[in-house]
Amino acid sequence: MNGAIPDPQAALRRTVYALLIAASAGVMLGRILAVDSVDKIGLEEFLLKQIPEQLDQRREEFVEQGLSSRQIEEKLGRIEKSLRQRAALRRPFLSANDRSRWCTLRALVEASVRVPGAPYAIDKVIQEPGWDTIDMVKHDGHLYSSKPPLFPTLMAAEYWLIHRLTGASLGTHPYQIGRFMLVTINVLPLIVYFLVLSRLVERFGTTDFSRVFVMAAATFGTLLTTFAVVLNNHLPAAVSVVIALYAAVRIWFDGERRLRYFVVAGVFSAFAAANELPALSFLGLMSLALLWKAPRPTLLAYVPAAAVIAAGFFFTNWVAHGDLAPAYAHRDDGGENWYDYTYQRNGRTIESYWRNRVGIDRGEASPATYALNVLVGHHGIFSLSPIWILAAVGLGLWLIKPEDRQLRWLASFVLILSLVCLVFYLSRPQDDRNYGGMTAGFRWMFWFAPLWLVTMLPAADRMAAGRWRRGLAYILLAISALSASYPIWNPWTHPWLLNYMHYLGWIQV
Repeated sequence: MNGAIPDPQAALRRTVYALLIAASAGVMLGRILAVDSVDKIGLEEFLLKQIPEQLDQRREEFVEQGLSSRQIEEKLGRIEKSLRQRAALRRPFLSANDRSRWCTLRALVEASVRVPGAPYAIDKVIQEPGWDTIDMVKHDGHLYSSKPPLFPTLMAAEYWLIHRLTGASLGTHPYQIGRFMLVTINVLPLIVYFLVLSRLVERFGTTDFSRVFVMAAATFGTLLTTFAVVLNNHLPAAVSVVIALYAAVRIWFDGERRLRYFVVAGVFSAFAAANELPALSFLGLMSLALLWKAPRPTLLAYVPAAAVIAAGFFFTNWVAHGDLAPAYAHRDDGGENWYDYTYQRNGRTIESYWRNRVGIDRGEASPATYALNVLVGHHGIFSLSPIWILAAVGLGLWLIKPEDRQLRWLASFVLILSLVCLVFYLSRPQDDRNYGGMTAGFRWMFWFAPLWLVTMLPAADRMAAGRWRRGLAYILLAISALSASYPIWNPWTHPWLLNYMHYLGWIQV
């Protein structure tokens, strides 16, 4: 309208609209691509409806055999239980990976499945229908989850309280308890993650566009939110990293010397490493940086706080396995291989899955092919989540021409960690070159999300300068949101890019 007073907020609002539309479009595309005709819910309902008819047929057979009413009812009771177990196709725990941790929770809390003298053993849990897992090891005659036990042990406190107050268990009420605990363990910490990240975004962003863009990327464009529906180690590691980073920024940039910031940095740096073992590099580099910047409070508060988490990690591992080294360390090491075993399940002798891996778990034969796919291929960090291209550009900007010299230190910190961990994963032997198994992305680098989102800010600031640049940013965000939303029901599925390459006949799955 002619003569109208310009609205200084109009451009910001249009930017927000565009970001939301881009993210929404990615989510919708992902859901459309994930539509599948397989209906386990309908199949389970069909099978359950057949049970009364099958029981009536068996009743007639037993009557003809001259069995007493009591004998008939006892036999029918056992048959009905067996039929219902076979029909139970649905379960809220979506893969062997997360069921492995849930099994540990049950073993620690439920008396009915506890193994005397081996509180972490899951021998009894896996006998129940729907509670099978391949992510387990065997030693001392018992089966255990292969996951580090500290995180499940902390979760067991909440589950113990639920179990004591309600009398319900994960065996009897898996959906109710499982979903409730996923909210408290995944969703609430992710909210904290977003809030803490928003403070860092406000601190290091210089334009409205970059700040809003990075928060949109955090909430819709990374695969962290994809994994909120399953119990996993990647979310607590990423949440820990962003909290530790915020405390370190206050110490490094603001000259903060109150001991509570050092305690927070120590606790969460160590907890990140306890959940993602390669995050030991994050703990080590953080320790060196703070020790150099503020040696006295680092020694007084940071080191003891980190030591508490380290003690918890090793103590729970010792109680679980009688060994300080995690289960991962006990395979093909010239000694006892905890991954090479047989076990009994419902009267059947079963070989460990890890004796004869199948599919993607056999590992990529070519290191070069593996590196290509990890970076820009079917599990590509940059192909599935192209917003990380902006993070790489932002790193370069802060390294070459930082507005503040201290930004060069932050960029160097993130770059060193990224390269160290990436080289570590790419240099693994063939058995470990499996892209993280059947999963929606290269999950072993998910914990870098908060670091890369922060370093994305200077590049996003540059993208704000023109319409075409912003348009490119929207496209990168939409593709990233597509990848995050494609596995809408289950993150333990192949990425959309791998499925598309298979459809084209380029690769075999």
